[in-house]
Amino acid sequence: MTPPDPDTPPGTPAPASEPMTVTEAAALAEMRAAGKLPERAAPAATAAPAAGAKAAAAVGVEAAVERLGVQWLAFQRSERRWRLFFRFTWLLITLVLLVLLFGNVGGPTAPTSPHTAMVEVRGEIALGSEASADRLIIGLRDAFADSSAQAVVLRINSPGGSPVQAGIVYDEILRLKALHGKKVYAVVEEICASGAYYIAAAADQIYVDKASLVGSIGVLMDGFGFTGLMDKLGVERRLITAGSNKGMLDPFSPVDPKQQEAAKAMLAQIHQQFISVVQKGRGERLKAGPDTFSGMVWNGEEAVKNGLADGLGSLDFVAREVVKAEEIIDYTPRENVAERLAKRFGAEVGAGAARALHSMGALGSTSPLK
Repeated sequence: MTPPDPDTPPGTPAPASEPMTVTEAAALAEMRAAGKLPERAAPAATAAPAAGAKAAAAVGVEAAVERLGVQWLAFQRSERRWRLFFRFTWLLITLVLLVLLFGNVGGPTAPTSPHTAMVEVRGEIALGSEASADRLIIGLRDAFADSSAQAVVLRINSPGGSPVQAGIVYDEILRLKALHGKKVYAVVEEICASGAYYIAAAADQIYVDKASLVGSIGVLMDGFGFTGLMDKLGVERRLITAGSNKGMLDPFSPVDPKQQEAAKAMLAQIHQQFISVVQKGRGERLKAGPDTFSGMVWNGEEAVKNGLADGLGSLDFVAREVVKAEEIIDYTPRENVAERLAKRFGAEVGAGAARALHSMGALGSTSPLK
């Protein structure tokens, strides 16, 4: 402690500029209590709050750290819950996509009660389409094989297509009828023309709506000729073939009468095959006239009159009144998402390859049969 100034009266405290120790403050407090010093604010009071403030600050820091830890743990738990939630959500989405990609969403159920089996012929009858022979035959075999199916109904909405695909389906229907001994009924909704009627001819009975379009028993081969346009544009066709008929019906070359007659003879032969199928399927019910096999199309009412159909009726009518099994089960195979994506991707790749080959002159021109 600094010695007191001689000029300073006894008992006078040291200047406030010098900090006091705890011992000095206690001594001063005892002197005041003994009456040796006048009462005044004890300098020790400045140190005591400072010490208390330090202690309070330490407690505050501990509390703040504790709160921060609690909040951090709550955040971690919340983050863990959200992470689990998103993982479960992605798992659910993946499972749904797998079902859509690889599940046969249009497949039939496995009923035990008597029912009417239905197979749908929709759209163009062509290789790779929904109405291709491969796809339709899968549904037909499942429908015939089900012992609970009382009969098989073909629901038809098709303008026709390939005579080859139609012929394959027709033959398979006859085989399955003989194998399982079940009746087959055709129900026409919008249209049953050309190759679609070829398939319908295999049915035991054909039902139509009065406004349905039925018939078109004929064969065609179509295309275009560009020789006149090429002459005007000054474009020369340079076609090199090995075989005198390899470029038959080439749209960029003049029509060869001999090749044209050969094409007509081929169409006439396919047409006669079509006529034979219809005559066999319809039998004495058919009232053939000059236009019956001309490619003419009739409405449903006229089709019943000329024997191309047996009566007016819908799918529900046939199931309820004819088959006597009102429940209808669809056996038509459906494309799943994976098949549609693969087909689209394959079509794009095939179109690109075809364009490349055409640019190289590697592919000839073909015309479809309908």
